Amino acid sequence: MDVVLTLALAQVEGSPEPFRNLETARRHAHAAAEEGAAILVFPEMFMALPSPGNPPARLVRDAGGHFVEHLARMAQSFRIYIVAGVWEPSPDPDRVYNTAVVLGPEGETLAAYRKLHLFDALNVRESKTMVAGDRRPPVVSIHGLRVGLAICYDLRFPELFRCLADQGAEAVLVPSAWYQGSMKEEHWLTLLRARAIENTFYVAGCNLIGGAFCGRSTVFDPFGVAVASAVEGEDHVTARISPRRVRSVREKLPSLENRRKDLF
Repeated sequence: MDVVLTLALAQVEGSPEPFRNLETARRHAHAAAEEGAAILVFPEMFMALPSPGNPPARLVRDAGGHFVEHLARMAQSFRIYIVAGVWEPSPDPDRVYNTAVVLGPEGETLAAYRKLHLFDALNVRESKTMVAGDRRPPVVSIHGLRVGLAICYDLRFPELFRCLADQGAEAVLVPSAWYQGSMKEEHWLTLLRARAIENTFYVAGCNLIGGAFCGRSTVFDPFGVAVASAVEGEDHVTARISPRRVRSVREKLPSLENRRKDLF
């Protein structure tokens, strides 16, 4: 039997206070469970928004694994998979890993992906407070759907998404803190759609709002069709996704099979 899953994106305004973000998480988890969602995605840096006076390293020391533990209990309570951006300690005491975790309905951690591409561009230098990961992003099975992970700036690096396609991904979830700015929203939507089209899988970008962030969380299907899209404010959107749609598009458009692996 073909699996059809409901995917929920929680487009929220982050807080520098982890407990406030947990309150937000519970509200959206309850709504997602009521809607029958199997997966609930929160943005990048969901654990707590950093600031010059409260850098990620301090947030890790103050909240640490407690935030993930609370999210895991929430996933168990609502019987839902939760994906969220958190901070993890690194060997450098002054810098941390920017990580996306996948928590299962038994409260288990199924995967953790550390952001590979740090945003050192457009007057931002994430490498001052963060350490880049050194492992390829994982692909996990959720109710028979093969799901990969990426984070925000990773969208500008198509080889990461092709790597996920080669691992059998049928959907990629992209927790993000995508900034506002000239052409930035256009880049966000264009890149989400492009990564979906060129790999013939779903791509779901869940973005922050408020302050510097542009929102516009969107799910694109394997043919580049927007199947769910958020407005500019806080929003909670759902999309129905399935491996059957991926197979159908790949049968009509076998671009992954048509690649010239003998040359590239």
